[in-house]
Formats: sequence, C-alpha cells, structure tokens
Amino acid sequence: MNTAMNTAMNDAAEAFRKLLEAQFLRLEHMNTERTDFSRKETVTIGIIDGDGIGPIITAQASRVLEKLLADEIAAGSIVIKQIYGLTIENRMACGQPIPADVLAQIKTCDVLLKGPTTTPHGGTLESANVAMRRELDLYANCRPVCIPEKNIDWMFFRENTEGEYVLGSHGVELPGMAVDFKVTTDLGTRRIARAAFDYAKNNGKTHVAVVTKANIMKKTDGKFTAIAHEVAAEYPGITVDDYYIDIMTANLLKEPLREQFQVILLPNLYGDIITDEAAQIQGGVGTAGSANIGDQYAMFEAIHGSAPRMIQRGMGDYANPESIIKASAMLLRHICRVNAAERLEKAMEACAVTVTSDGAGATAEQYADALMALL
Repeated sequence: MNTAMNTAMNDAAEAFRKLLEAQFLRLEHMNTERTDFSRKETVTIGIIDGDGIGPIITAQASRVLEKLLADEIAAGSIVIKQIYGLTIENRMACGQPIPADVLAQIKTCDVLLKGPTTTPHGGTLESANVAMRRELDLYANCRPVCIPEKNIDWMFFRENTEGEYVLGSHGVELPGMAVDFKVTTDLGTRRIARAAFDYAKNNGKTHVAVVTKANIMKKTDGKFTAIAHEVAAEYPGITVDDYYIDIMTANLLKEPLREQFQVILLPNLYGDIITDEAAQIQGGVGTAGSANIGDQYAMFEAIHGSAPRMIQRGMGDYANPESIIKASAMLLRHICRVNAAERLEKAMEACAVTVTSDGAGATAEQYADALMALL
C-alpha cells in the first residue's frame, strides 16, 4: 500500500473518530423534560416559509391557523411569529444549513409550521430539515395516511435523528472510494419505539409493524429490531411483526393485506422512502402532513419538497396546500387545541375544491378561501 493511500486511510480514520465523539456527545444531551401544552399559558407558533412553493402554501396554512385561533391570538395565549432567513440563498451565503441568527429565533418558539426547503445536490451544505431535527432533537417523525374507502388507516413512526441522515453529510472520500456512515443508538431507538407503542396503546391500535433491513444491516438495523421488541414487551395486547423494507414497499400495494397495518415503526431512511409511497397511495405527496416531535420542540411540515420546477414553469400558485394544512391540524392537536383540529379536519373532508399542479384546478389561495368558508 503506497504512502498516499496510507495517508488517506489515516485521515479517514481520524474523521470517523470525530464523528463517533460527536455521537457520544449527542447521547449525553438526549434526555429533556417534555413540554406539557395543556398547562402552558402562552404557546408561540413559528412560521417558516421555506423555498420554492413554500411561501405560497405556508401563507395559506397561516391564514387558516389565524382564523381558527383568532380568539386566543387576541387574548395573547397564542402568538404567531414569522421567522425569516431559512432560504436557500441565505443558507448558501452563510454556509450553514440553519444560519445562527435564524436558529436563535426558532428556539424562541414552542412549535414550528415550516414550508419545504431546498437542499443543493452534492457539495457540503447539509439539509435544513436534518439540521433542524438534530438541533431541536425532533426524534419522532409521525406521518398519518388515511383512506377510509380503502380501509387504510396507517400511522408511520420514523426515527428522525439517526440512521444515515445524521451522518450522511460527513462521509469520507478516499482515492477511488467514498464511504458514508449510519448510526443507531440504544436510547434513540428506545424512545422512537416507545412513541410508536404509546400511540398504539392510546389510540386503540393492536398491531405494530417494525420495518428494517436487519438481514443485511445486521448491527444497526439488528439493534433497532431487538430494542423494538424489548419495548413491545411492555405493551401487552399489542402484537408485533417484523418486515424487511423491500417487501413492505410491496405489501403497501397488496390488497387486502395492507388493511391489517396500523402503526409502522421504521429507522430514518426507510421511513422517508416508504411514507412517500404511502402518501402517493392516498392521492399524492401533496396530500400528506408530517410532524417532527421532540420533548421540548416540535415542527410540522408538508412531506414533499420545494417543487422548483413548478416555480420555473410559473405554476407556483397552483401548488397544493393540503399537505401543510393537514400538518397544521397535527400541530393543533400537539398543542392541545383538539377542537380546532377537529374543525379543520372536518372542513378539509367537506371541501370540494381541487388543486392540480397543471393549473386545471384551483389555486392554493382559492382552496384556502373555500376551506375557511367551511370553518
């Protein structure tokens, strides 16, 4: 082995050592006290526009929230705060996934409603979402998919701060080779598993599917599966089955088998992929909301991206706001405004206005107008 290769390997080993140190440090800061929104006198909701179609759809969701919470906003028990600067232009200029001044503003809020943000292909700028989940320790990504006419009622619990994503921007390149990393911790897995089983217990669900690739990723996914079963033992009456991610993607399309699934627990990458598939079954990624929940903070967003092609075609006004408005309903439930959430969900079910990205349907604003008329 030549000198250059030895040097590259030593550099890679040193980079990996630093990554491991950072992960042990992350573990030390995982335990925090959970916010009780039923007792909180003032709740601050931060609104982040994002990139591309983000400002268009987020504006409509913000209008809906302001209407639903008008009395509390007037009384001061709800504060809606606009946060600026989480744009691709500002992030690129600062060289930070979340500029420090923006992060400081974010941390003054209790919950966030966030539009989609753009992540550049290649380069070293980390995803704003990945950085947000890490900085706020938003470990549980919760994505519901419900299609009553097809007997589908799924809730996905995706681990949100580990797996490939936490280290995906910190891999190493050697001559003729590139290596990325994946991490699974006991505490990180245990808390997402407990969140999934708590949800099942509290919502009358009797089945949890644990989805991994433990036959190949034996250390990381093997640990995830083992700990999920340890947690499951604390919840009598809830059955657990293991599935590999490849067959699970097929099972979600298989009738009537898919009707048996209720709560689905997955590591980070698999959860990202399969929830997009599930949303497509529901009617498209524009129809699904997403919650990113930690013990102190929570962020709610659409599951789709910033759709730069729609902006380039001049069709941004026709972006579907349903996904982020559904995320708004999840936000309302999280802060214990259940009545407002139910009003919104019923209005969305009753709303006959259709938004299509080709411009044949209503605009995002027209959809919100029709929805607000039903509230």
